[in-house]
Amino acid sequence: MKAEDLKLDELIEFAEGDLSLHGRRLVLHDMHAMAQLRKDLVRMAGRDNARRVLTRFGCFWGEADAAAMKRIFDWDDVREWLKAGPRMHAIEGVARASIRSMELDEASGRFEMSIVWHESGEAKEYVAEFGRSDEAVCWILNGYASGYASYCLGTKVYFIEQKCAAKGDRACLTVGRDQASWGSEIEKHLPYFETEDIRGKILKLTKELAAKTRQVRQQQRQIEHLEGMTHSPMVEVRSESFRRVIELARRIAPHGSSVLITGESGVGKEVLARYIHRLSPRAAGPFVSVNCGALPDTLLESELFGHKAGAFTGAVRDHPGLFAEAHKGTIFLDEIGDISHAMQVKLLGVLQTKEIRRVGDSKSRKVDARVIAATNRDLTQEVEAGRFREDLLYRLRVIEITVPPLRERPEDIVPLARHFVEQFARKMRRPKLHLDATCLDYLQEYPWPGNVRELENAIERGAVLCEDDVIRPEHLPVGIVHAGLTHRRGTGDPTQSLAQVERDHILAVLAACGGNKARAAAVLGISPTTLWRKLKEMESREGA
Repeated sequence: MKAEDLKLDELIEFAEGDLSLHGRRLVLHDMHAMAQLRKDLVRMAGRDNARRVLTRFGCFWGEADAAAMKRIFDWDDVREWLKAGPRMHAIEGVARASIRSMELDEASGRFEMSIVWHESGEAKEYVAEFGRSDEAVCWILNGYASGYASYCLGTKVYFIEQKCAAKGDRACLTVGRDQASWGSEIEKHLPYFETEDIRGKILKLTKELAAKTRQVRQQQRQIEHLEGMTHSPMVEVRSESFRRVIELARRIAPHGSSVLITGESGVGKEVLARYIHRLSPRAAGPFVSVNCGALPDTLLESELFGHKAGAFTGAVRDHPGLFAEAHKGTIFLDEIGDISHAMQVKLLGVLQTKEIRRVGDSKSRKVDARVIAATNRDLTQEVEAGRFREDLLYRLRVIEITVPPLRERPEDIVPLARHFVEQFARKMRRPKLHLDATCLDYLQEYPWPGNVRELENAIERGAVLCEDDVIRPEHLPVGIVHAGLTHRRGTGDPTQSLAQVERDHILAVLAACGGNKARAAAVLGISPTTLWRKLKEMESREGA
């Protein structure tokens, strides 16, 4: 899980009278009211006590959010978990936060992080109530950052504000370090952080919340349709490997050279071909696609080059052929590696002469179509094996683009999944359809042997099966959820009995489903009655 993947509408459930962060109830507060509270605290208890109360409030808030992030997501790197703290600042509306630097030495426990807060609501409201300050005033924000980082690292971390907009600085800047790294400099600030056992309370709260159903509602977002995009064939590209593919496609699009797109089935070769066509001078012309591997030779020749009426039984009228239809445009020859040797010879002739001859015709006709071919085979090996003509390969492979499989670019999984959710929301006329945040780890941990097409099918399955417009893990294909649970458990103890393995798996699925037995049974692929019986058997064995 990456901190940048966190989104407001996948974390917070918006319902009248019940605003929650995966089971933890939230309440919206007005910043003007908070400013008035600060003003009253300063007047009634003094400035130091007011700062202590608000700092402690921020600490509790930060620890609670850190616990929620740990409960909801599987963080492979504690640094990403730490980065999620400033990200939550922005999501919760308290400030736009950006991390300037972060250093963590896990061996020694040394930690340092600097965060810039833009448009701090706390600083802005302070100025509105008290006027310009001569010292930093973002006490809640500092408490939050301190509590969040302390929970993540399991040691005391203190953030101290170095610059503040309330003092006239352009933005607020805070620096956090572990206590040892601060040295004696932190001593004057420690009284403001003195708290009761916040961590213990948070751990107790986390255990209580783990058993509850976690729901998040995602509001419909209006996005530009895929076919109308010109900067990328996807909503968002995060992986460097696919960025290079997109950049290469963009550079070759204006030219008429033949292109060979290679890659595993389902990686999106046709999507890339359409992207090249859209960016080319031929964009106003047709884009014609044909799956060469799905047609027998006789039919493929007629489809590609056309035929005259009476050329064969059933040819009742002239057919111009797909090459003629693609005139002044682009023809996409998918699964080109599957065509016969005879068809390879005929296709080579068309590429060399730019002419086609319809079946049953004696005249050749000029055709102007850019050829983009695609295959999931290694055509070099096919040439060596004598199954593919070398001269045809050279004609097709003027430019070759290899699309990496989805498992090699996991950064693209989440934006792709969100895109498909929006796509099916429009198609099914269900504007509130959205992913539950708990799905993200399962989607990212699965290897996707079927690539983007398999991901699209998985999201479609979830959209069809969910009844309340929330796609949860139990709505995804069972193999995806099981793969995620296996990843989280690791290889386990190879000396465990089959009964112990089954017990651990059932309990892991139950935990992933928030204790909901009906959902867990759906994920396990058994009936609720069978799950109930197995749980009773487990209780009996453990009680014996």
